[in-house]
Amino acid sequence: MSILLYILTAFLGAAIALGTYITVRKMMLNGRKEEIIQKAELEAENLKKEKILQAKEKFIQLKSEHEQYINEKNNQIRETESRLKQKENSLNQQNSELNRKNKENDAIRENLKNQMELVSKKSEEYDRLHAKAIQQIEEIAGMTTQEAKNQLMENMKAEARTQALSYINDAMDEARLTANKEAKRIIINTIQRTATETAIENAVTVFNIESDEIKGRIIGREGRNIRAPEAILLSAFDPVRREVARLALHQLVVDGRIHPARIEEVVAKVQKQLEDEIMETGKRTCIDLGIHGLHIELVKLIGRMKYRSSYGQNLLQHSREVANICATMASELGLNPKLAKRAGLLHDIGKVSDEDPELPHAILGMKLAEKYKEKPEVCNAIGAHHEEIEMTSIISPIVMVGDAISGARPGARREVIESYIKRLKDMENIAQSYPGVTKTYAIQAGRELRVIVGADQVSDSDAAALSSDIAKKIQEEMVYPGQVKITVIRETRSVAFAK
Repeated sequence: MSILLYILTAFLGAAIALGTYITVRKMMLNGRKEEIIQKAELEAENLKKEKILQAKEKFIQLKSEHEQYINEKNNQIRETESRLKQKENSLNQQNSELNRKNKENDAIRENLKNQMELVSKKSEEYDRLHAKAIQQIEEIAGMTTQEAKNQLMENMKAEARTQALSYINDAMDEARLTANKEAKRIIINTIQRTATETAIENAVTVFNIESDEIKGRIIGREGRNIRAPEAILLSAFDPVRREVARLALHQLVVDGRIHPARIEEVVAKVQKQLEDEIMETGKRTCIDLGIHGLHIELVKLIGRMKYRSSYGQNLLQHSREVANICATMASELGLNPKLAKRAGLLHDIGKVSDEDPELPHAILGMKLAEKYKEKPEVCNAIGAHHEEIEMTSIISPIVMVGDAISGARPGARREVIESYIKRLKDMENIAQSYPGVTKTYAIQAGRELRVIVGADQVSDSDAAALSSDIAKKIQEEMVYPGQVKITVIRETRSVAFAK
C-alpha cells in the first residue's frame, strides 16, 4: 500500500513538476517573442526611414538632372533662334542688295541699248563712207577691189614662198651641221669601239694533198681533174655542203680508206658533226653577245651564218659586228641596247634559211622572227633594214645604219669590177637625166656623186631641190652599200679682157 502510495506520489510529483516546467517555459517563450517582435518592428521602422531618405535623395538627383537637361535644351533653342534671326537678317540684306543690283542692271541695259543704237547709226555711216572711199580709190587706181586683192595676194604668196624657201634652206643647213656633227660623233665612237677582222670568203675551198697516191684515189689516176699542183679545189655555192666535203675529204685522206661505202659513212658522220658544231657556234655567239631566250631554230640559223658570206664578208662576223654597232649606237641615243643588239644579230637570218627562197632575205628573216615569237620591234627592224617595209620601231633605223656601216667599212667586202663600174655608170646616168645637168662624176668609190649644172638653167633654190630629187631616185632605183652623198655645183663666171 505504502509502495503504491509512494509510486502515485512520485507520479503526481513528476506531473506537477512537468506542468510547472511547461507553464514556466511558455511564459519564457512569450516574453522573448514580444522582445523579438519589438526588435523587428524597430528595425523595420529604421529601414523604412532609410529607404524614404534614399528615395528623397534619388528624387532630388533626378530633379536636378531634369532641370539641367531642360536648361540645356532651352539654351539650344535660344541659340537656334539666334542663328535663325541672323540668317533672316542676312537674307534680308542680300535681298536688298539684289534689288539694288537689279535696278543698276536695268539702268545699264538701258544705257547699252542707247549705245548700241548709236553704234548702229555710226556703223551705217561708216559703211556709207567706206563704200564711197573704195569707189574713189577704184577710180583713182583704175582697178576694182577684187583685182587689187588678187594682186596683193599674189605678191604676198611670192614673198612668203621666197621667205619660206630661205627659212627651209637655213633650217636644213643648221640641221645638217648639227646632225652631221652628232652622227659623226656617234658613228666614230661606235667604229672605234668595234674592232673586227677583214673577212675573206668565197665559193672555192682549197684542199692541199701531199701524196700523189692519195690524190690519185680521189681525182683519178689519169689526172683529168687536176687543176692545181698538190691541191684540190672544192667548189659549191652552198657553204655548208662545201664544208662537209672539206671535212669528209680530210678524214678520208687521214684514214687512207677511200671507197664508196666509206665515203658515205664519213659524209654522214661529218654532217652530224657539222650540225652539232653549227648549234654550238650559235649558242657560243649568243653567250658572247649576252643575248638570251632565243628560239633553238634561230640559234641554229645563227650558227649557219658562219658558213655564209656576202661580197666576201663572213655573214656571222658581219652580224656580230652589226649587233655590237647597234648596241653602241642605242646606248649613245639613250635607247635599249639589248633590244638593238638582238635585232642587229638577227637582221640577216633570212640569208641562211631554206624557206621561201623567192622572198627578199629581209622579209624572210622578219617572217622567221615572227614565227619564233620575237618582239614586234625586232621583227620590224629585220624586215625594214633594207627599207622593204615601213619602219615602225625606233631601233629599225639603227639596224639599217649599223648594217650599212659594217658593210661599207674598208676591207669588209669585195665587189666584182664589172658590177662596180656598172654601178658608178648607172649613178652618173641617173643624175645626167635631169634637165640643166651638164656633167656628173662618181667619186670616192661611188660614195659621192658630183653634179655640175648650168647657171643659166638652174637657180640656187632649184639646185637644192635637184640634190634631193637625185638622192631619192638613186635610193629607189639602185642597190649600194653604205650611203651616197650628192653634191650639186652651180657656178657663175664672168670674164672680161682689158686691152
